[in-house]
Amino acid sequence: MTGVIESQENKDLRAAVAALGARHGRGFDRAALWSEAAKLGYLGVNLPEQYGGGGGGMAELSIVLEELGSAGCPLLMMVVSPAICGTVIARFGTDAQKRKWLPGLADGSLTMAFGITEPDAGSNSHRITTTARRDGDGWVLTGRKVFISGVDIADATLIVGRTEDARTGSLKPCLFIVPRDAPGFQRSQIDMELRAAEKQFELVLDDVRLPADSLVGDEDAGLLQLFAGLNPERIMTAAFAIGMGRYALARAVDYAATRQVWKLPIGGHQAIAHPLAQAHIELELARLMMQKAAALYDAGDDVGAGEAANMAKYAAAEACVRAVDQAVHTLGGNGLTREYGLASLITAARVARVAPVSREMILNYVSHQSLGLPKSY
Repeated sequence: MTGVIESQENKDLRAAVAALGARHGRGFDRAALWSEAAKLGYLGVNLPEQYGGGGGGMAELSIVLEELGSAGCPLLMMVVSPAICGTVIARFGTDAQKRKWLPGLADGSLTMAFGITEPDAGSNSHRITTTARRDGDGWVLTGRKVFISGVDIADATLIVGRTEDARTGSLKPCLFIVPRDAPGFQRSQIDMELRAAEKQFELVLDDVRLPADSLVGDEDAGLLQLFAGLNPERIMTAAFAIGMGRYALARAVDYAATRQVWKLPIGGHQAIAHPLAQAHIELELARLMMQKAAALYDAGDDVGAGEAANMAKYAAAEACVRAVDQAVHTLGGNGLTREYGLASLITAARVARVAPVSREMILNYVSHQSLGLPKSY
């Protein structure tokens, strides 16, 4: 399933990562795979070469996550650590921040989580109540976050807070690096039905004091910097979903080609074959939009990438859910057994529909940004 629009270098990257994924498989050890992927240069493939990265972009990083996912061993923290946090710091961080964080994010020795979602804000980022106030030369952060991935294994969390504009009195978004051991920075694990290597947490920031250099980028350009991280997040969520869909589809195709009940293997019957073919088509179409979004982002077209990244995330999530559903249905009762490893994907596939932004909010975005229709909110 290599894309015809990929360079030979990226096709080679895809093949190499696929081989890595095949070595680890569905029962992978997250830490071991993270370490090996880092040593091979895959985790930091999008980060600048001068800081130990591969000098590529979202096109390359999305290939890594997709291929690991298609082997049954996706690394969810790739969405967060190199894609969101690494990108934001590489684009807007100070020289000191880049030197401190990027080499470690690139070689896997450092990991960073990302905190934006709040209990009472949901999809409405304008209702974020985590605030940052100046305190001498530093900052004090107060607030709560929820559904934050991998905080227990992260060295720091990039927190989205809001500061008061001295000219208008209104609150504006800003990004702060909060070390995991900062006094007042508390976490509690959320009990999830989802079976995943990475855990989810609720965070409490109780007057967390930070030095001045914890602020990433320009205080007056917070929104631009925030979306510089959210577009890669959507692209990588699409890669995550496409990889998962491909994994499920491959298991179903293998089963349909060998499972024989009547004269032919069940895959020889159109009622089985056609839905699998449709799932394959939908996954390929979603990948094309993901590749477009990555190309636009890597070219510096943030506006164009925003539209394409939202569309890619939407298309990939829908294709993934349908592929997983059809895969389970193809296997019948076997699709619900631990032996075949598909049942747990029923829950996992829906993650891409609701996170990091729901499909309804993407439809809102497309309806008023792409089609020019009035806002409903």
